[in-house]
Amino acid sequence: MVESAPPRPDLRALPGASEPKVEIEEVGFYYGKFQALREVTLQVPEKRVTALIGPSGCGKSTLLRMFNRMYDLVPGTRATGKVLIAGENVLTTPRLLELRQRVGMVFQRPYSFPMSIRDNVAFAPRLLGWTRPRIEAAVRESLEGAALWDEVKDRLDQPGTGLSGGQQQRLSIARCLAVQPEVILMDEPCSALDPIATLKIEDLIHRLARDYTIVIVTHNLQQAARVADFTAFMLMNPADRCGELVEFGATVEVFNRPRDRRTEDYVTGRFG
Repeated sequence: MVESAPPRPDLRALPGASEPKVEIEEVGFYYGKFQALREVTLQVPEKRVTALIGPSGCGKSTLLRMFNRMYDLVPGTRATGKVLIAGENVLTTPRLLELRQRVGMVFQRPYSFPMSIRDNVAFAPRLLGWTRPRIEAAVRESLEGAALWDEVKDRLDQPGTGLSGGQQQRLSIARCLAVQPEVILMDEPCSALDPIATLKIEDLIHRLARDYTIVIVTHNLQQAARVADFTAFMLMNPADRCGELVEFGATVEVFNRPRDRRTEDYVTGRFG
């Protein structure tokens, strides 16, 4: 195993891969003058689960937030390269509302709006001007899709904040599903949950991947091995503290037969 620049991943060469849903081409990212990511090239397969793993500070969450331009909320940031969805570069598109409808986000800590369970799920559809019957249908379908309907169907008008942490995270997923996204981003969605709630989220991820492209950032290597079809390992270059893609492939290959010694060292616990 040698520490060399990773070959450009080609989904056509990976068993079990589908057509690319997101194509990342030589992406770089800057916080002011500091470069956080350098020349990341990656194809994310459609209707599969792709995990981004690596030590803290290597740029995993930064890369994830490029998919729907969440970095726009941070002053002084700048992105280079291309992130293509259906051939459109999301880094330059002026249609941000449409983009964030197509690419949903589930954050690390469960969060419910200070309103009813029903209104939590209906919030974005109402902003989009949907009709009442369509909104009501979306509420039920989204809660069913998030495996939460049976637990809350008799208390939809009660506050979402009264749910447990695991239920609130599934409510967050239901809010995301309500606007019918194509891609779902998850930034350490189980890090604040207990083991039972974590397993429910992981089971849900498997089911959602039948209909959605999912990209998940996780520090839990066992979780990546359980839920991800494909895994990208990222690492900070110690010379300039810039995040880079080291290796990408089918999860079973990355964990059991890594091509790069740095990947082997990380997944076996020698560092990180």
